[in-house]
Amino acid sequence: MGGFVRARHKRGCFEVIVGKSILEFKRDAEGEEKSKKCFGFVQTFDKKPRRRLFELLKSQGMAMNQQVTFLSDGGEDVRQVQQYLSPEAEYWMYWFHITMRITVMKQMARGLAKKTKPSADTGGASTPGPEGKSIEKELQSLKWNLWHGNVDRALERIEDLQWDLELTAGEAENRTKLLKQLSEFNGYIQNNREFIPNYGERYRNKERISTGFVESTVNQVVSKRMVKHQQMAWTERGAHLLLQTRTRVLNGELEGTFRRWYPQFRPEPRVELKAVA
Repeated sequence: MGGFVRARHKRGCFEVIVGKSILEFKRDAEGEEKSKKCFGFVQTFDKKPRRRLFELLKSQGMAMNQQVTFLSDGGEDVRQVQQYLSPEAEYWMYWFHITMRITVMKQMARGLAKKTKPSADTGGASTPGPEGKSIEKELQSLKWNLWHGNVDRALERIEDLQWDLELTAGEAENRTKLLKQLSEFNGYIQNNREFIPNYGERYRNKERISTGFVESTVNQVVSKRMVKHQQMAWTERGAHLLLQTRTRVLNGELEGTFRRWYPQFRPEPRVELKAVA
């Protein structure tokens, strides 16, 4: 997943990519925890970002013909890294980013006036919107179609919504903002249509449809140190090196890395075996 941090020597931000790899076959609590590994890098600084991710998956025992499922936010940079790794992989958008965008549009739709201004044609009475349609209800229908993988129907819904908004009463500024959101969402779905599965079917089969664990990784790796309540600006090199240190701490690998660099580093704790009669 991509995130953004403040740039030090230029205006704006630059992107960092973070994620987490989980082995599905680890079932017990201890084994599942050991099966998780997070990674992070600045793609514009790292000369071999795809190789870095490949080595991480390889360290977890990934074989070249192994089935791998990648869930991402639909960003092109993230997908380019993914598609390098495994010819047998599946690439899906995770549901959270789709439903989050629809939720934002629903909130904007609630801000639109439900009735038109009084007009002379109606004897001064307020009239309902076009054909009595509810923009919010249409957005719910759009969400339902995407949940079931009906991408073509969802795109038709977006087009219908755009026409409806042109005729809907309310402040022009609110309509313009919602139309802009719909236009951006339309491009987002068009660009990622082949990566939108039937989420309902995957959910019923107990397959992953979202990546709450990735969101938590963003908070662990990026947000707490680089974004939230932090005023520090970063160079690409500084952010990249901090990401390498932070992920090694989270993966429990930092001590081993120091020991490899400095053989005289404190010895590994010995495990004493006690015989039980």
